[in-house]
Amino acid sequence: MSKSITFYVQPGGKLQGEARVPGDKSMSHRSIMLGSLAEGVTHVKGFLEAEDALATLQAFRDMGVEIEGPVNGELTIHGVGKHGLKAPKNDLYLGNSGTSMRLLSGLLAGQSFNSVLTGDKSLSGRPMKRVTEPLATMGANIKATEKGTAPLHITGRAGQLTGIDYAMPIASAQVKSCLLLAGMYAQGVTSVTEPAPTRDHTERMLTGFSYPVKQEGNKVSITAEGRLTAADIDVPSDISSAAFFLVGASIAPGSDLTLRHVGINPTRTGVIDILRLMGANIEVLNERTVGGEPVADLHVVYSPLKGIDIPEHLVPLAIDEFPVLFVAAACAEGQTRLTGAEELRVKESDRIQVMADGLQILGVDAQPTEDGMVIQGGSIGGGEVISHGDHRIAMSFSIAGLRANAPITIHDCENVNTSFPEFRDLAKRLGLDLVCKEEV
Repeated sequence: MSKSITFYVQPGGKLQGEARVPGDKSMSHRSIMLGSLAEGVTHVKGFLEAEDALATLQAFRDMGVEIEGPVNGELTIHGVGKHGLKAPKNDLYLGNSGTSMRLLSGLLAGQSFNSVLTGDKSLSGRPMKRVTEPLATMGANIKATEKGTAPLHITGRAGQLTGIDYAMPIASAQVKSCLLLAGMYAQGVTSVTEPAPTRDHTERMLTGFSYPVKQEGNKVSITAEGRLTAADIDVPSDISSAAFFLVGASIAPGSDLTLRHVGINPTRTGVIDILRLMGANIEVLNERTVGGEPVADLHVVYSPLKGIDIPEHLVPLAIDEFPVLFVAAACAEGQTRLTGAEELRVKESDRIQVMADGLQILGVDAQPTEDGMVIQGGSIGGGEVISHGDHRIAMSFSIAGLRANAPITIHDCENVNTSFPEFRDLAKRLGLDLVCKEEV
């Protein structure tokens, strides 16, 4: 019998002290991928030792790359060069990691061997046409299910891919990164134009590995004329993980919290901008650049929040943080309205519907819309909510306990271990009354 994990959160508390949350997941994935394809030995510090990033690590081991570690977030990758990957003996199992599957589909389309990408039940239900269709126009041969989902059967077409000029219909860093990685193996120029800015970790890290990337406004281009040279990477703390504590300290009276070494890449700081518009007291201190990425310490003190209409230009810059931002909205005075966020419906769960359902159970007036939500702030009650196997939903409702007036029980929390295994201990240390129980 598989065990399910339930969180029990007692109401009240405040967040105090300082912490360094785990390394950025997006950058942890990419450090493995590019370090494996580089010439020479790459050293990585701050690697996120959670199941998603470890799935990427195992996939490259299965393709013949020697990787030492991780030990305390440190890895040594013995790169095999751009054309040095070997055919995996078995299917590449990627667990719950959409990033791994979408990026690898581009990377593997131009190899000289065939591969099959599989995942767990959640990942096997997520849309892959957004990468397989543009890859097909480059000449890739990828077969998915009738619904366009995993498993993905990739026939390697080394030397047969052709660059494309692709205007993305929706802003997605995963689609952009997938096509850039395929473009490293394609004839001619591969260009991707974004409708709105998304995370640029792939472009920054390619540059860090000395691979030429051309950026013109919202268009990024790459060719096969380049090689990756090994580099040292210090992965900053993940702002998506920090977001739970930024919101928690903003909503819980008496909170005073400092989060160290957080990545503040401008394509990721929408959560800070949105919270500040709501009245949050967040200071950005000790700004510095580490490995091409901007890093800072974030100091947050409790401040009463007010409801806002969330500006649509900030939506792609905070797409993963909306579950916990919905909790902030529930604690704010007045109405908060989110529009332009239909992407939330195809994450690990339908995050609009699942968060609305859970907030309603806790007594919050939260009305889902096609592309967002309208929340009337006020008080949060207690109750039992289901996270639907979505780690961000589980952690968001845990943080809601800081302002709840009765206990909250959250079911189906096992996937917190896939992205942020330290969450429970860190939340307890900083002041959240959370108990975790395994149940068969």
